Amino acid sequence: MVETYSVPLTRIVEEFKLDVAFMSTDYASIRLTVGDVARPGLQLAGYFDHFEPMRLQVMGNVEMSFLDKLSPAERAIIFNRLFSYKFPALVLARGFRPDQQCMEMAQKHNITVLCSQEATSSLVSGIITFLGAELAPRITRHGVLMEVYGEGVLLTGDSGIGKSEAAVELLKRGHRLIADDAVEIRKVSPYSLMGTAPALIRDYVELRGIGIVNVAKLFGMGAVKAENEINLVVNIVPWNQQQVYDRLGLEDQFVDILGVQIPMNTIPITPGRNLAVILEVAAMNIRQRKMGYNPAREFTDQMNRYFDENMGKNQ
Repeated sequence: MVETYSVPLTRIVEEFKLDVAFMSTDYASIRLTVGDVARPGLQLAGYFDHFEPMRLQVMGNVEMSFLDKLSPAERAIIFNRLFSYKFPALVLARGFRPDQQCMEMAQKHNITVLCSQEATSSLVSGIITFLGAELAPRITRHGVLMEVYGEGVLLTGDSGIGKSEAAVELLKRGHRLIADDAVEIRKVSPYSLMGTAPALIRDYVELRGIGIVNVAKLFGMGAVKAENEINLVVNIVPWNQQQVYDRLGLEDQFVDILGVQIPMNTIPITPGRNLAVILEVAAMNIRQRKMGYNPAREFTDQMNRYFDENMGKNQ
């Protein structure tokens, strides 16, 4: 079952500093469940086919100019039909205030009316971006999320394998912590994931034998970050003599998280391996690959050219 999320209308009002011109009786309980925002231009002209009443409705200069050309009786008819669809709220942008007909029909149908000083396009794009992040599909994974050279590196592996210890070593080397132990992952687009820490454990790291450490207070505020895109998953496993590990890196590995394919490296560890340095190299390597450079393929091409040239000389 896919879990759905919602955002209280009151949070939108607070986030975008909206003025409440009319407050419906259910104002405090209204929740938005879709990430899109609509501008009801066609609906003002009477076309309600494909109208989505779950969306927040925003009116700006175009819609208000159209309404100004109508008589009060015509405006009353339009608002009566529009508000009958019981959408979450109507937002008037650019400092417009609701006229008498709008207020009367809002009260009749118990629909909240809000006002904003922002330009319509910037208000709509801002609300869509905000809702997209808040309503994004999400999952919580056990692991550690670090920002290493600007790349979000998610460390996974069995409990006690050394993920938190590697995180502390990376912190000492100037990198930043996003989450330890539990990572909340949100799908913010079809191709990208954002990771953050649950509010209860944000900025904390657990080290066996020492206990809980507050990273922000111990290493400074520059050592923590609220969220970061996940660019690479590093699965840390114990070294197994019977296992064959990729030594060239020609075969790209990916892990599926919420339907997004994220590059993955499997790193076997033994006592004495400097995991922090390996993770730094992994982060720099994934950045190179994103820029179009693949050292494994370059090395293989060089080897192939070398053998081709030498085989030609020996024949």
